[in-house]
Amino acid sequence: MKIVIFGAGAIGSLFGALLYKENNVVLIGRKPHINAIKKNGLKIQGKTRLNVKIDAESSFNSVSFTPELLILTVKSYDTKAAILQARKIITDDTIVLSLQNGLNNIDKISKHINFERIIASVTTHGAYFSKPGVIKHTGMGITVLGELNGKKTKRLDRIVKLFNQVGIETYDSKDILKDIWVKTIINSSINPLTAIFQCKNGYLLKNPILERLLEMICEESVNIAETQGIDISYSDMLAKTKEVVKNTSDNYSSMVQSVINRKKTEIDSINGKLIEIGKKSNVSTFLNEILVNTVKSL
Repeated sequence: MKIVIFGAGAIGSLFGALLYKENNVVLIGRKPHINAIKKNGLKIQGKTRLNVKIDAESSFNSVSFTPELLILTVKSYDTKAAILQARKIITDDTIVLSLQNGLNNIDKISKHINFERIIASVTTHGAYFSKPGVIKHTGMGITVLGELNGKKTKRLDRIVKLFNQVGIETYDSKDILKDIWVKTIINSSINPLTAIFQCKNGYLLKNPILERLLEMICEESVNIAETQGIDISYSDMLAKTKEVVKNTSDNYSSMVQSVINRKKTEIDSINGKLIEIGKKSNVSTFLNEILVNTVKSL
């Protein structure tokens, strides 16, 4: 399959290296990372060990084919700019797959691309950007894909099979929008705390104070989700959140990496969006507001 991955950070590079085994894949990312890949190949270390000479470019202008699948792994705040750039090389036959954090990516994409061409996805794989050309895969996870209307389609089945064939454990979902909410609640509970204390995910369960904070944030985020008709229980969500912490215990969340590297974080698309929804529904957003203000102060 002809695939372009736009946003060659940790997850984008990891998925690209795996998909490259059996597909024609081009990574698009920032120049230092792309130049390192062109010179030495893309190295994946940790849970997955690969060194692949994958095609990598810093813009769409150098992509020589029309992709059958465009995978967006850019930060949420770059989604609009990314899809506007991507329109140069995609056609009505290109499937656009959002593999991103946050609650508002589909809305941003669908303003510029027909809603029916979009598939959404979430993953619990843990990875971080070690240095240009090198990605550390710190935690094995599950990937879920789904049509926005909940239907099971041939194109969805094809991509699920394609992912599984290259070792990305993947399932189809009948309610991907709920799965996005679940991932957002998990991220809202883990990422800001790790960013504020600049720690690996696993430390949140080693420190009793941080573990209690994680529990309280998770509960507040679940309460917000329930106002939108999302059928999830606090006990289930807390169990899933702690499971992700354990499975990615050696991982630095993307928000930690952004803070350390003095880059913009995705806090507005995760906790910020929860605050926006919670205030409209008259639900407490106290803890999420503290997280947003603290992360932004960093």
